[in-house]
Formats: sequence, structure tokens, C-alpha cells
Amino acid sequence: MLPILSAFASGLLFGLGLIVSQMVNPAKVLGFLDVFGRWDPSLALVMGGAVAVSALGTMAARRRGVPVLASRLEIPSRRELDPRLIGGAALFGIGWGLVGLCPGPALVGLTFGPSEVFAFVAAMILGMAGFRLVPADWPRARFRREASRVDG
Repeated sequence: MLPILSAFASGLLFGLGLIVSQMVNPAKVLGFLDVFGRWDPSLALVMGGAVAVSALGTMAARRRGVPVLASRLEIPSRRELDPRLIGGAALFGIGWGLVGLCPGPALVGLTFGPSEVFAFVAAMILGMAGFRLVPADWPRARFRREASRVDG
């Protein structure tokens, strides 16, 4: 029960942080992304603070070696880039830049946000469902098939 309460408290704190920092306000986010227009740098401080807290938390977790509320410590170790990661990051960035929302703030925005947030979340859910239809080796499998047709 403690891990569930901890996850709830963490999510609540994260959501409140998104609200206070105005990350749920698409106009604020788009102002931050408009570096060649009327740039609003205030969200850079929010992101800098988030990176600092995350870095300190990761360092403390590694030093401790054992998590407080889990059976084992799970810190990602993969470092290589693959087409799926790059494609996903590009889609994320394009979506964020077009509408000023990303998944976390959009979910928080469902509680009080404009109707556009509901459309964004619906599209996000459809995208996640569609991702399940894409084979794990999709780009490489296609290139292997094309190469075998050229060779054979």
C-alpha cells in the first residue's frame, strides 16, 4: 500500500508543479518555444530546476544502491540511439511545438483545461494504441526486405 500512496503523492506533487509553473498553459509553452519571436524564458528555469532535482535524486539513488519503496533499483543503462527513439522524439517535439502540450501537462489539463486538451489526449491515446501495431524491428525489417529484393 505504501508504494501506491507514494506514487499518488508523487503524481499529485508533479501535477501541482505543472500548474504552478504554467506548463499546462499552451500559450506559455508556445511563448517559450518561440525563440525567434517574443521568447518567454521563464520555463527554462522550470526545466533547469527539474533537471537539477532529477540529477540529485539519481545520484542519491545510485549512492544508496537500494530503493526505499521498491524491490530493486532500476536506472536506465541504454545509451544507443535507434530510429524508433529518434522518430518518437521528433513526433513529441513536433506535437509540443504545434500545440504547446505534452502528455503530462495535458493529463493535468483534463481537470480544468480547454476543450482542445481533450482532443489532444484523445489523439495521444490513439497514437499510443497505434504504436502497438508497429513491429519492434519495423525500420530494419523493411530495409532487409528491400535489400533481399535487390540482391535476389
